[in-house]
Amino acid sequence: MDTRIKSLGELKKSNYKSKTIKDELRDNLIKFLKENKNPFEGIIGFDDTVIPDLQTAILSRHDILLLGLRGQAKTKIARLMTNLLDEYIPTIEDSELNDDPFNPLSVIAKEIIKRDGDNTRINWIHRSERYTEKLATPDVSVADLIGDVDPIKAAALKLPYSDERVIHFGLIPRSHRGIFVINELPDLQARIQVALFNILQESDIQIRGFKIRLPLDIQFIFTANPEDYTNRGSIVTPLKDRIDSQILTHYPKSIEVSKMITKQEAKLSEEQIERINPDEILLDLIEQIAFEARSSEYIDAKSGVSARLTISAYENLMSTAERRRIVNNENETHLRISDLYGVIPSITGKIELVYEGEQEGPAKVAQILIGKAIRNSFTQYFPTPDSLKPKAHQPGTEKKPYQPNPYQPIIDWFKKGNKADLMMNLSDKDYKKLIQSIPCLDDVVKKFQPKLNGNSRLLLMEFLLFGLSEYSLLSRTKIEDGIQFRDMLSSMFTMPDEEEFEDEDDESQYKF
Repeated sequence: MDTRIKSLGELKKSNYKSKTIKDELRDNLIKFLKENKNPFEGIIGFDDTVIPDLQTAILSRHDILLLGLRGQAKTKIARLMTNLLDEYIPTIEDSELNDDPFNPLSVIAKEIIKRDGDNTRINWIHRSERYTEKLATPDVSVADLIGDVDPIKAAALKLPYSDERVIHFGLIPRSHRGIFVINELPDLQARIQVALFNILQESDIQIRGFKIRLPLDIQFIFTANPEDYTNRGSIVTPLKDRIDSQILTHYPKSIEVSKMITKQEAKLSEEQIERINPDEILLDLIEQIAFEARSSEYIDAKSGVSARLTISAYENLMSTAERRRIVNNENETHLRISDLYGVIPSITGKIELVYEGEQEGPAKVAQILIGKAIRNSFTQYFPTPDSLKPKAHQPGTEKKPYQPNPYQPIIDWFKKGNKADLMMNLSDKDYKKLIQSIPCLDDVVKKFQPKLNGNSRLLLMEFLLFGLSEYSLLSRTKIEDGIQFRDMLSSMFTMPDEEEFEDEDDESQYKF
């Protein structure tokens, strides 16, 4: 539309036709679909589930409830709805409700048109200005959302309280011809939810004693967490009945999808990107931690585990390596398995623990999740130690030749009293020297991952140490500013000044 048009007369000559916002969203979505374009760019993992349901709701001109656990992109989806709005729409200048020049709503807009006719001044508002978002909290009032009498306005204009012009409109009327989002709807008090009934169904608003009918043109989007229905509040039944479409969101269903989300949302500095070399093993492990958390017996499944956990964990992982690079005055560095313990602070604040988890403590639970992620990822690179144990020969079957345990030389080296102290701030040179000093690590990696070379092979050698400790073939112990690997038997005779990772009493042991 030509935004150079500045008067109602010019707008009439341009053959401009008004649309309701729901028709506007519908028409623009149809254009996107015909052109095979995606208006929800950046929403990953919902292509076959949430997005088709959302598109169906828009085509049906429905108000929408996005229902899902924390960190499932509900608010992001709502904000991207503005992509389906026309770039600009005309409004009457000085009107307070984004009044359509052809269908004025407020008393002020009607008076302006009556006074100026075709000379009525026109403003153009961009689609980005047609989005309003309100977080539902217990202190939200009807006046905030709908409106109330403004005594200051009455005094300034010298009007009686019976005049509609003394009304100060709330957020919803001011969102006329726009998208209005209420986040965490169940947290809204029941009496406030009741105030939304007529707006959703009959377009009526009730302010004090005024008898007002405002056919508001609004696309409503609500978000809610299923847990809220029972723990903190609920959506009153008549309100749920008036919301046309309820769409269920979900967490990423695969590591690959989860990695794409994390890479897209993580905020890294240019220096981190240029000087720290990540590896797919570490990126997979970060996502595996979240998958472990979502099925953990220590964590409340109803609360969910936000995608923000992996985003923050990835940022912390890179910063842990960056800190080490700066301390060692190195130009660049590579991520290590031991860097995973630097992500514990990004886990502890993002998980809701059940009773058993509270007993363990958030830091211990975070360490358990990291251990499980390492253990369950081990089979992607090496055979599990359990699968290598000799099995009893079944009569009538061919006896299989003995297969030596490839990990035994490593275990035997530690049994001789050797140990490896992996300090958190080791330079890359000393790290490489330490890992390569452990016999047979390189042989096992070459055998099962022959295509890996350089730093990837070195990382997998370190991963092998962590994996064997998770299968209780090696002992992994916290020492000052580092980790010590040694024989399991010798760990039973731990010196008094040393602490096992499994110690439940001192959470500070996890801070390196």
